Amino acid sequence: MTNINIRKVTLNDIDQLQKIGKQTFSETFSGDNSEEDMKKYLDEHFSIEKLTNELQNPDSEFYFAVLDSTVIGYLKLNFGESQTELKDNKALEIERIYVPKEYHGQSVGQILYEKAIQVARHKDADYVWLGVWEENHRALSFYKKNGFAEFDKHIFRLGTDEQTDIMMKLQLKA
Repeated sequence: MTNINIRKVTLNDIDQLQKIGKQTFSETFSGDNSEEDMKKYLDEHFSIEKLTNELQNPDSEFYFAVLDSTVIGYLKLNFGESQTELKDNKALEIERIYVPKEYHGQSVGQILYEKAIQVARHKDADYVWLGVWEENHRALSFYKKNGFAEFDKHIFRLGTDEQTDIMMKLQLKA
């Protein structure tokens, strides 16, 4: 899959972003969560209004992985005050790397991850951090393989369900 292009998402792409966001989140988590909790989360976090605000925020960036003209994954990064937890100006948060199941195992997530590290280095970040649901073994394995280490835990609310996220960090500078 060497002909994957990474491009920044703009407001013109909002419908595509909403579609792939809902699709990949559902594929990843609907088997382990109630229909009501999934619906509530998807409605709140992937609304056009919320995505518009995120796209217009200078401290957040979205990127698509595109094969031919098909979006096959996306990445969301946060800096400064947009970070969901740490809000460290010397850090970059990977909030989302999502790839539709049909493209798993084809290095799409790795290519998006490498884009995140490139952006972090360009922004002179000391480290990159993220949160992964403790039951998402595929993602935990992916980040450990890429050098991330666990440093804390936090609660992630999906609808009415409180879940534990493992917080992980990759040091870029000594």
